[in-house]
Amino acid sequence: MRRLRRTIILVLALALVAGAIYTVVAVLQRSETLVSERCVAVVGSESFELATDQAANASLISAISVQRGLPPRAASIALATAMQESKLRNINHGDQAGPDSRGLFQQRPSQGWGTEAQVMDPVYATNAFYDGLVKVPGYEAMEVTDAAQLVQRSAFPHAYAQHEGMGRAYASALTGHSDGSLDCTLRMPETAGDPSDVESSMSTVFGAVAADAQGRTVQVSATGPQAWAIAQWAVANAKSLAVTQVDVEGHTWNRQDRKGWQASAAAAGTVTITVSAPTT
Repeated sequence: MRRLRRTIILVLALALVAGAIYTVVAVLQRSETLVSERCVAVVGSESFELATDQAANASLISAISVQRGLPPRAASIALATAMQESKLRNINHGDQAGPDSRGLFQQRPSQGWGTEAQVMDPVYATNAFYDGLVKVPGYEAMEVTDAAQLVQRSAFPHAYAQHEGMGRAYASALTGHSDGSLDCTLRMPETAGDPSDVESSMSTVFGAVAADAQGRTVQVSATGPQAWAIAQWAVANAKSLAVTQVDVEGHTWNRQDRKGWQASAAAAGTVTITVSAPTT
């Protein structure tokens, strides 16, 4: 009887433990589904929220300006333009003003912007916009709406001005001139990340960078604004690339903590981007 009693007690204890584990897992899973995914850039006392796909496109536009050696003002103008034209989404349709317009900047193949396939390529479209912008004398000192209109020739030339604040905040963060000013709140990844995908995506928009993939990390040699541009680009693309942590110049962004940029022992001179591990 004693042995039977001990066996029953053991079975009940194991059942209770299993039930507790199941409950904890269920709660954690539910808490993840309740997370509202978004990205926020802060400039001064103002903050501007974007959906994660919009932030990723903003990071592409900004990174290409860095690759081309353009001032942050160029990225501000480009971001305000793309927000007005497409809501920072790579859409494959136009409107009544331009039924054949496509892509981030709603460029029209019939107006000489390129083929439909080209203007639907965000990298091509962004470079095409900057090609037009750098031909505008003194664009750096112009009002956003004036500079954008000289490139776009829009039927609604004054509409770009409403996005100037957003453009300035994201351009400042994503070109690396505002340290730790961009944060994304995300659920934890459901799949493993691939450091080679991070490295490839980074080189596409920044050009050649000194990057080294080791295990689950990509380490990039960079300092100052370039380091912060790369680090905040990684945060803006954390959802699609399954990035879980970014370390740069005494600061760390951790996806699971959801506390934004925190002071850490991260060394200067290297940006370390960590992706999620394979599930077991």
